[in-house]
Amino acid sequence: MAQPPLRPQKTAMLVAQQIVADINRRGNTVGDRLPPERVMLDEYSVGRGTLRESLRFLELQGVISLRPGPGGGPVVQQPDASSLTTTLTLLMQFEKAPFRTITEARTALEPMMARLASERMSDEKLAELKESVDNMHENLEDQEVFLEENKRFHDLIAHGSGNVMFGYLVDSLLGILDGSAIGIDYPQFRRAAVHKAHLSIYEAIASRDPEASAEAMARHIHEYVRYAEKKFPDVLDAPIVWSS
Repeated sequence: MAQPPLRPQKTAMLVAQQIVADINRRGNTVGDRLPPERVMLDEYSVGRGTLRESLRFLELQGVISLRPGPGGGPVVQQPDASSLTTTLTLLMQFEKAPFRTITEARTALEPMMARLASERMSDEKLAELKESVDNMHENLEDQEVFLEENKRFHDLIAHGSGNVMFGYLVDSLLGILDGSAIGIDYPQFRRAAVHKAHLSIYEAIASRDPEASAEAMARHIHEYVRYAEKKFPDVLDAPIVWSS
């Protein structure tokens, strides 16, 4: 049976790809202004509507910002994980996937990240990791600070793994699985337990012990899942939805 012909990419998407290629070719950095609209219309040989669609797409992806008024126009930005978080959330929602999906992914991925971090994390990032552990300990009574440091700790390890993909994945997974947003509470005793786990993971990474780092992270994620399963099973079974 003959396969249907592939649908050609929209012109606006092709132009967006060319704009990104030109940003890289020119060596543009964050804050650099791109050429004005009249120049880009000539350069890419497209109509104003197509060019603006391309620029709006890149703005949504965090590649540029569009500044209004004289002296404005497209300005290069640094993309972050927010677009990936939105995309993953929508994919999970349309698959009717529960929040448990995210905990299972973290169980598989984060021990590997800790293992790599023990081998690759810079001394500077290691100092930041220690700072996060200490700050959590000093603010155990403040759940807002606790949640911020909890996310920061896991982000630092993911980015410290030396694998860019892991960094963005953890940013996205933690963005979806935000305990305060989905109804998982952290009473004082749980915050203390989390701090103890973070300290153990930090010490293993600081000692540059890959096996101990992976094992400490695996225990930490397992304890989190066990706590959530016992106290908040309905939350883990709830479907992932895109919301604020």
